[in-house]
Amino acid sequence: MLFESESHKAGQVAISVRNLNLIYKTTVQKKPTFRQALTRTGRKIRTVNALTNLSLEIPYGSVLGVIGANGAGKSSLMRVVAGIVPPTAGRVEVYGQVSTLLSLGVGFNARLTGRENVILGGLAAGLTRSEIEEQFSAIADFADIGEAIDSPMKTYSAGMYSRLAFAVAVVVEPDVLIVDEALSTGDAKFKKKSLEKIKTLRGENRAIILVSHALATIKEICNDVIWLDKGKIVMRGNPDEVVAAYKESLQVAKSSSADEDL
Repeated sequence: MLFESESHKAGQVAISVRNLNLIYKTTVQKKPTFRQALTRTGRKIRTVNALTNLSLEIPYGSVLGVIGANGAGKSSLMRVVAGIVPPTAGRVEVYGQVSTLLSLGVGFNARLTGRENVILGGLAAGLTRSEIEEQFSAIADFADIGEAIDSPMKTYSAGMYSRLAFAVAVVVEPDVLIVDEALSTGDAKFKKKSLEKIKTLRGENRAIILVSHALATIKEICNDVIWLDKGKIVMRGNPDEVVAAYKESLQVAKSSSADEDL
């Protein structure tokens, strides 16, 4: 994994993934007996090829949508690109500051207040304490959770988590933003505001990766899409064309409702 910081322009490479492989092992056990459950015996090791020889480049000025069925490798790819999980083989190069929103509350301490977690999130994003203080009002305004900002996050609803996490991730104005299903939680008004913010960042020649099962959102906001299956890229290209091919593969009828849950 390589991270570099430099000025960038539309079309320049933001992320380069070369021959990426990710293999992990997990234990499985079918219907354990009571004794096996207590002694943890009878378990078998299963090897999972989460990503296989995957290569792609993502330029600045793009919003790349990532679609595919559960277990296709979408989240695995995001975690490797974000530097959270090391690849088994291959190379990932990221040119710029990365902000990730991989799931609700990642990096947050539920016992701390929203205000305190904003500070932690800002520090994790590479901001100084003074920079966080300068950005705090913008983050709080974007999240729009009112006085709850000073309440422990363990009292927050999933929607409030989503609001604050997204606000921290985007207000710091990262070079590269990775969003994994975080927009699936929250009311329609906040979703619209979030999508508009992503469009603004795209217009500022930043690079954004958006993982979502909401195909209508993918078509609306992305200008490039990859379809993953079993850790490999099946297709990449125009959002309408890739989404249509994906839906056809699932034999899903064309309907607006289908676009929101695949």
